Amino acid sequence: MAISIFELFSVGIGPSSSHTVGPMRAARQFLVTAKESGVFENIERVKVELIGSLALTGIGHSSDKAVILGLLGETPEEVPVLRIPDLLAKIEEEGIISLLGQKEISFQFGDIVLDKQKKVYYHPNSMQITAFDKNDMKLMRNMYYSIGGGFIISDDELKSRNDGVIKESAIKLPYDFSTTEELTAMCHEEGCTISDLMLENEKAFRSESQIIDRMMEVWMVMKESVIRGCSTDGVLPGGLNVNRRAPKLHKELSGSTSDPTQVFDWVSLYALAVAEENAAGGRLITAPTNGSAGVIPAVLHYFEQYRHYLSMEELTKFYLTAGAVGILFKKGASISGAEVGCQGEIGVACAMAAAGLAALLGGDNKQIENAAEIGIEHHLGLTCDPVAGLVQVPCIERNTMGAIKAINAARLAMRSTRPQIVSLDMAIKTMKKTGCDMRKRYKETSEGGLAINFTEC
Repeated sequence: MAISIFELFSVGIGPSSSHTVGPMRAARQFLVTAKESGVFENIERVKVELIGSLALTGIGHSSDKAVILGLLGETPEEVPVLRIPDLLAKIEEEGIISLLGQKEISFQFGDIVLDKQKKVYYHPNSMQITAFDKNDMKLMRNMYYSIGGGFIISDDELKSRNDGVIKESAIKLPYDFSTTEELTAMCHEEGCTISDLMLENEKAFRSESQIIDRMMEVWMVMKESVIRGCSTDGVLPGGLNVNRRAPKLHKELSGSTSDPTQVFDWVSLYALAVAEENAAGGRLITAPTNGSAGVIPAVLHYFEQYRHYLSMEELTKFYLTAGAVGILFKKGASISGAEVGCQGEIGVACAMAAAGLAALLGGDNKQIENAAEIGIEHHLGLTCDPVAGLVQVPCIERNTMGAIKAINAARLAMRSTRPQIVSLDMAIKTMKKTGCDMRKRYKETSEGGLAINFTEC
């Protein structure tokens, strides 16, 4: 399976890549497919069923709103974030939606159904979309699965698989790997770094100049999300009355101090800023998911603040190295909180950030692998238990912890004097097995952990 790093680092909106970005893309894709099939013009009614985890935490994750935006033809990359409330209010008031901005039909918010009982067979983040004609006869139906990080797969695509293995991509990579052992062996054979090898793979998708342009766009969106998060006061939506903390912390840190531990406060600030922007539905970069989107920007800002200004060459090295680690987790386990718990989100983001930072610090391929392994090892078993189905408690603070752990993991790996005992492949395999063993209530359903033990004061 050919995966570009820009599928892991993609522009999206909050609060969730799997529950917001994925459903938006699925709804839009359904209508695009309807156009290609020649049934679009006959659609007079659309019904969307959110199933499994999408139903259980769909309201808190704005899945219903995302579906409507997708039906309008909006994409996570280009949807006008500030206009979303007005777009939704207009549809609710008029009872009409313009499919892909081209065909108006009657529509009520009740046409989006949260089915918490229906059994899912492929992935816990499931949604079924059905289109009907003027006689209420079914024109088209498809099931979609939001598998983490904004990735979606439809039933139609699954039918082209054999034994659950993704059919070979039309894009052929010069260095196709699925495990760390394969990746590092290829690097050893070519006498190159992980980032060097990944750059050659990325050239299978786009030119080198386009790669650089995309990386700069990713960095700019990350920086903008930090700036907005540090300057926007207020209470986060959803009913928990969680105050944004980043602006106040930013003001407090702006004064000089001799406290050497203040570095942790700055790292936490950057992670908080992005995580709070995500919770507010702002635009950001999935890294590799929305729920973990604060970890990597925080680590990059740490490097820029405490080491030196990041050059384009260093950004490229970081993103390519971190992206390689993300691809290993994507192929070998999962980056979906609904599938393996938060170890697949914050844990993977930490491993990616640790690997990228180790590369910036001059680490060799073995030290980079060690940094990623340390990063994920100390997140194994982390559950996904969002209070009230919102990506706020404990999600926002988890970004700060993931960022600080990533920095520690990279520094430990750089200073290690003994051979690595646990390989990254072993850790990825363990994470997958741990996720399989984890009870469903601890995997983004808000049916266990803090989500049920939290008592609002």
